[in-house]
Order: sequence, then C-alpha cells, then structure tokens
Amino acid sequence: MTMVKEIMGQCMVEAAFSSDVSRWSSTSTQRKRFCFKRQRTVSMLIPTFSELKTMFRQQVPFVKLDEFSKRELDLNQVTLTIAGTVTIKNSRITDNQEMMMAMMFQHFDTCNNSVRERGIFMQLVSTEIDPRTTETKLSNPVVFDWLKHFKIGAERSTCKVEFEIDSNFGFPGAVIVTNKYDKEIFLEGFSIEGVVDIACNSWVQPDKVHPEARIFFSNKAYLPCHTPAGLKELRKEELKQLRGNGKGVRRGGERVYDYDVYNDLGNPDKGKEHVRPILGTKGYPSPRRCRTGRPPATTDKRYESPVNSLVESYVPRDEVFEGVRKEALDVEKLKGTTRNLIPYIKSCITKCGDFKQLSDVQNIYKRKHVDKMKPQNENGTTAKWSLPMNMGKIQNDVEEYFKFNTPPIISRNGCCLQDEELGRQALAGINPLSIKRLETFPPVSGLDPSIRGSQKSALEEEHIIDHLDGMSIKQAMAENKLFILDYHDAYLPFLNGINARDDRKAYATRTILYLTRLGTLKPIAIELSLPQGEPSKQVVTPPLDATSHWLWQIAKAHVSSNDAGVHQLVHHWLRTHACMEPFIIAAHRQLSIMHPIFKLLKPHLKHTIQINALAREALINEGGIIESDFSPNKYSTEIISAAYRDWWRFDMEALPADLVRRGMAEPDPTQPHGLRLVVEDYPYANDGLLIWFALENLVRTYVNYYYRDGMMVQSDSELQAWYSEAVHVGHADHANASWWPRLSTPSDLTSILTTLIWVASVQHSAVNFGQYPLGGYVPMRSPHMKKLLPKEGDPEYKDFLEDPEGYLLSCLPNLFETTKFLAVVNILSQHSPDEEYLGQRKDLSDWAGDPEIIHTFYEFSMDLKRIEKEIENRNKDPKRRNRCAAGIPPYELLMATSGPGVTCRGVPNSISI
Repeated sequence: MTMVKEIMGQCMVEAAFSSDVSRWSSTSTQRKRFCFKRQRTVSMLIPTFSELKTMFRQQVPFVKLDEFSKRELDLNQVTLTIAGTVTIKNSRITDNQEMMMAMMFQHFDTCNNSVRERGIFMQLVSTEIDPRTTETKLSNPVVFDWLKHFKIGAERSTCKVEFEIDSNFGFPGAVIVTNKYDKEIFLEGFSIEGVVDIACNSWVQPDKVHPEARIFFSNKAYLPCHTPAGLKELRKEELKQLRGNGKGVRRGGERVYDYDVYNDLGNPDKGKEHVRPILGTKGYPSPRRCRTGRPPATTDKRYESPVNSLVESYVPRDEVFEGVRKEALDVEKLKGTTRNLIPYIKSCITKCGDFKQLSDVQNIYKRKHVDKMKPQNENGTTAKWSLPMNMGKIQNDVEEYFKFNTPPIISRNGCCLQDEELGRQALAGINPLSIKRLETFPPVSGLDPSIRGSQKSALEEEHIIDHLDGMSIKQAMAENKLFILDYHDAYLPFLNGINARDDRKAYATRTILYLTRLGTLKPIAIELSLPQGEPSKQVVTPPLDATSHWLWQIAKAHVSSNDAGVHQLVHHWLRTHACMEPFIIAAHRQLSIMHPIFKLLKPHLKHTIQINALAREALINEGGIIESDFSPNKYSTEIISAAYRDWWRFDMEALPADLVRRGMAEPDPTQPHGLRLVVEDYPYANDGLLIWFALENLVRTYVNYYYRDGMMVQSDSELQAWYSEAVHVGHADHANASWWPRLSTPSDLTSILTTLIWVASVQHSAVNFGQYPLGGYVPMRSPHMKKLLPKEGDPEYKDFLEDPEGYLLSCLPNLFETTKFLAVVNILSQHSPDEEYLGQRKDLSDWAGDPEIIHTFYEFSMDLKRIEKEIENRNKDPKRRNRCAAGIPPYELLMATSGPGVTCRGVPNSISI
C-alpha cells in the first residue's frame, strides 16, 4: 500500500488504507474511473480521488519513509488510470449546405485517421514537480477523435478520455491541449469528477497553424506566490504566449494582446481630405488600442492600411462575437439598412430631403404596434387578406413595419425642446456627466489666450438677475442654485473648420441653469460663441414675444447638438471604451487566468476589444458615423484627444470623486456615505451612488480575502506589472501624471478595481443604453445643426419670420441623415439575448473551496435586487419631478437587469456594445 500513500504527493501510514479495501473491488463503475496496475501483478482497485480526499481529511498521523521504503516504492511502479470528461461546443450550422459539408468533413476525417495523425491530444499536468528531475509531472499523452462523438445539430459534444499517471502524480492542476484537426475547436471544459474542474471556454487552433500547445489551468485561484510548484513555469509560459513578440501582422485565430497608437482612423491613400491625426503621438495624446499589425498605407507609412475585403481587422480570437450575440447584431444591421432604403430613395429624388413640417419627422416612427397591423375579424381572430382590396393597406403596413419604434421621449414635446426638459436631461438623460455647479460668474475659459485670444464671456448680471427669485448672483451661487452646461472650450478651437462646411454650423455654447423650488433645473441664459474676428458672442435669454420664442428654441437646439457631440466623443467613447482598453490589454498580458484579480475582473473585460475594433472601422474613423452625423465632423478625433489631454484623470473616474469635481456633491459626514448631493433629485447620481457603494463593498471584501496587508500587494509581481503597464504603456501620454493612484495597499487596490468595474459596467450603461429611447427624436436632440441663428438683414430672415417652425426643421439633419442616425443609435442601445448583467456570474465554481467569496457575490446580487426595488419606488415618487411627472419617462438606466433589445435599462458586466 505504500504506492497509494504517494498519490496526493504525501506519505501516509498503511493503517490509513487497511480498513475495508475489498469494498473498492466490488464496484465496476469505480474500476472504469480509476484503477492502477502493478508490474507483473494482477490489477487491484483503489478509491477514486474524491473518496481519497475524504479519507485524507481524517486525522491520520503522517510518517516519513526511510530510505529502504523509498527504494521499495521505486521498485514497485504503479500506473493509475483516471477518466475525465471533455466538452466541446459545436459550431452553429444554419443551412443544409453547411450540414452536408459537416457530414463530409466528419467522414473524411474518420477515414483519414489511419493515414495521418489526427485528433485532440491532451496531457494532465500535476501541481507537483518530480523531485528527481525538478520538472513538472505529466501524464502520458492521450488522443481522442472528437468527430466520432460529433452529432450534427447538437449544441455540444461530450467525450470520455483516460489518462495514465504514476501513483505519486499528485493533484491535477492543468491540462495541455493540442488540436491535430484542420479546423479550430471551441473547448468548453474538462473535468475529473470530484477532483478537478477546468473551465476552458476558448478556441483551440490547429497545431499546423499555431503550433504552441494550449495550457488550461484548474479553476482554483492562486496568487503568484501561492502557485503550486508544478504550475509555476506553465503560468509564465501562458502569459508569454498572450504577450507575443510585438512584431508582424496579427492573424485571425491568434490570441495575442499588444498595444498600438490610433494610426488606423485616417486613409491617406484616398487623398489629403481623408487624413486624420494619429492619436497617441506627441501632438495628439490618447489611450492605446489593441495592435493589429496590418501593413502600412502606401502613401504614408505612419498609417495602418484600412480594413478591406482582403485585410480583416485583428481581434484576439476569444474576443470575437459569436453565436446569438453576433446573430442579433447582424439582424439589427440588416434592419437598419432596410429602414434607410426608402428615405435614401426619397432624398435622391428630391435632391434635398429636408423636413418641411413636423409631420414629416413624426412619419419616421410607427403609429401602432406591428401585431395590430394584421386584419381582424369582428371576434378578434386574424382574418384572411383580400389581395385586390388590400394592396394599398399592404403597402402602408409594409412601410409601417420598417419604421422606427416611437421613443418614450417623444410623447409630449412636439418639435421643440421644452425648458424644463433640457434641464431634466442634464440630470436624467443620456448625458448626466456634463452638468456642473456654477462657481464663477461670468464663466472663465481655460483656453490659452496667447493662442485663442481673449475669451471673456458675454454673460452679464442683467441676463440672469430677473430669473433668480429675488436673489443676487453671489447669493444664488452660495446657495447652490446656479449650474452650467459649458461646451465653450470643447468646441471653440474647431469652429472655423466645422462652420466652413455648407451643411454644418455650430456654436460653442454655455448654458446657465437655475435650480427651482421644485428641484428642477431651467435654462435662464445661453451664450453662443464663434471664433474671434466675427461678431463672436451673443447671449439669448428666455423669450418675451413670438420672435424671441423661436430664437430661444433654435439656441436650445444648438445646446443639445453640442451636448450630443461631447456625450458621444468624450463621455461615451473616450471615458469608457477607449480608456478601459489599455487596462483590458494589460490584464490579459500580465495577470494569469489563475490570478484572483483576473478572475474578479474577467466578466468586466469581455467584448470591449471587439466592439472597439468595430468602432474604429465604422464609427470614429474618417467618414464614419460620428463624422457624418455629428457636428464636430472631421475634428472629432481632435476633440477626443484634447479632452484626454486637458481633462481626463483616472482618479476622477470614481463616481464620488467625479461628483465632487463637478461641484454636484459635497463631503458631509452626516450623510449615509459621507456625501451630500447639491441637487437632491439627480437620478443618475442618486441611483449610481447606491450601486457604487455596494460594488465597493464587494471589491473590498474580495481584496481583503486575498491580501492581508500592503506587503502582499507590493510583492505581487503580476499585479504590479499589470497596473504599471496599463499606466506607462497603455496610457503612456499620461504616464508621468502625479494624479495616478498608488498601488501599495489593499485599500489602493480596492479603489482602483472599483473604479474600473464601475466604468465598464454602470457608467457605460448610463451613457449608452438610453441613446435611442432618450435621444431618438431629432427635434429634441439633433446630432448636428445646419444653420446659425437668423439675424435681421440675412437673406433667410424673412423665411424665418414667415415660417419659424419650418426654419427650425431646416436646421436639422434631413430625412436620410436622420434615419441613418436613428438606425445606428438603435443598434447601440440594444441588449444581446445572451447578455450577462451586473451581479450575475457564471464562474462561481472557481471559488468552490472559498465559501466566503461565494457568499460575498451572493450578497452583492441581493444588494442589486434591493437597489432595483428602491429605483422602482423612486420612479413612483411624485416629489421626484425629474423622474416622475406627466409625460416623463422613469429613470431606469441603472436598474441592473433587463430583457433583450432596446429597453432603456440594464447594466451589463462589460462594455459589450
């Protein structure tokens, strides 16, 4: 029995196994799972690993083998056979042709096994090293033919494999996999019942394409210093594979994570007008992106050649959209294309396509639900179509089917943005991140006067004093009654270029808002600035007559257009998508999949690199959706870079810090979380703080479980390498900034991780999933404007006086531009059917031996359910007028869960769209 004593890498006295060994030989199923053979002896059965683990938990004295026993052990070699289960996800087969090809592939491969070596090769890896060779203990390699288990139409295939190991093998800690087929396979997992579970969930490429064997570790989390000896070198090797060598063109199927500048947004080969700045260079600071290594452009080697039919965009293989997520996205793309077909034809015929009256805008949207289009009998059943009598109806209903769903925000606002709605959107719209408390009047520009000239504000006391309920400006500011939406510095440097186009006109706007006794904000003055050299600044105030009423409406439309551009470029793209990507790349390069911090972050890293790659191809690139639909046009990339250079700070991305920075909250130890909002009914902040502190509590508990003190944090080589690389390489243009948080204590780590998870989940949801429901009505929130305010003496001033509504509509995007914009924001507002939401985790088995961690995740999910109920109650509270009033949609963007589609709620774990 001395051979059995070494199975787990420990020596135990023979008495531990002397009780009732015969019972193991009576069970045939145990024989199949685990048996061993002595040389020149008959087979003898022993317990399974699961049963051995139970026996080893008993208090049995350990003894040290003497030299004679060790020699005896070496002479009596024992081979064990362990049975495991491999699960492989089958590719989705969507038509008969693919099904026939799959059957032919299966038959061909099966017949060819006799000619060449094919199949999936696997080797178990022990957590121990061989003391004689100091190398990791490995099982004998096994090969199995997955295609023999492949069933067409089945979602996955399960295969049984048997490994032979020495009796002193120890616990399995990993498995090495080589794919000898011609096609990639998706390996879901491997397990030995009761012993080890290995969640793979990864594509394994054919070894003739990618010869490196794949390493999959057990689900158990290990800090680097606690890594079992047998896995240490493999842990390093796995990270080395993920880092690559930084050279060459990245090919499909690879899984290398590396950095590059944004040199793929312009296309110099098409001409000078298609050149865009390279973001991430000295003049244009920016976060870094995932490197693709595509060949350089022909005319300028600094630029990367664009994606085309011959050159695809590289994304690490496991980041690529698959299954229902890809299908849902493709369906919405097709739907968007069909919705744009009729408007495009109309625009081509009319040579203009401008809206002439409000009904033209409203005709874009559905008048009724699609299900109600079917003809009904008197009893309510579906009637049959009478084709000759219903051709007109069929045509109308087909057109109705392809129209856009009516967004909730359209319900009460006609063609104009109401004053209280502009203020409400600053607190509960799709951009609740720009509103600031007014601390200086008149506002002061941060632009360099030596470059931009004097930028003294045109706002004066006389413009706002009559709207302050008898208070002075100084008193109103002291009592936190005045707020500002300030887009002056973001737009002014680029206005000459923007306004040079015939179809784009913009101001750099400042809007002063007053906090009413009802807790709502109302605009009381709008400053419209143009570059120096023209009549550069004017102030528009609430109307006194019909003419000033329409001028006020046009001014507010310009404010909303400014807001739409800053929302999309700065708060959405830069602060969430772009600034998260370096942390994601660094995590894959420096944190082992076994690292507990990687395991915590993993659901928050998914899909972002893929969606960012798609954005570089179609959204933020030259001629992309952002340039063609939004006011900044070709200056979009420069606005992104300027905001990153002058404004973005990682330490201010935490919600409490962001609110304090904008003057929207003040430290107050009497409040539940030490923070008091200066606007009590601020839905984004009200709901966001509940989630922030629940998330912070989760992260703090998790971090403290693994890191007892600062020394453990500082000595964690992988953790320090991850943070250092994210800062010094991924955010290289800010590498020397003094505001980066230190990473020295568990508290530091808690703060950093909470901020990252917050940005990837909650903050992204707040600025993304309301884009169509809360911003899908162009008269209220136009992405760009075509005209400035009319002035007496202008050729169009007479047209404005005769038809002010028509003039306002002519300032907006035309029919085709509008439907194209709506199709895009409708896609961006969608939840995938397979979405994973905050509080939901599919990997809790990783902590099967750590019940405290599982309990912590459970408590967090319960906290989110309680928060959802609290949000529901707040949306029913008539005292909260920014989320509960006639015609006001409830604020649900931060309710954690959602169904698929456009729902205006739901917080996915990651930036997934």
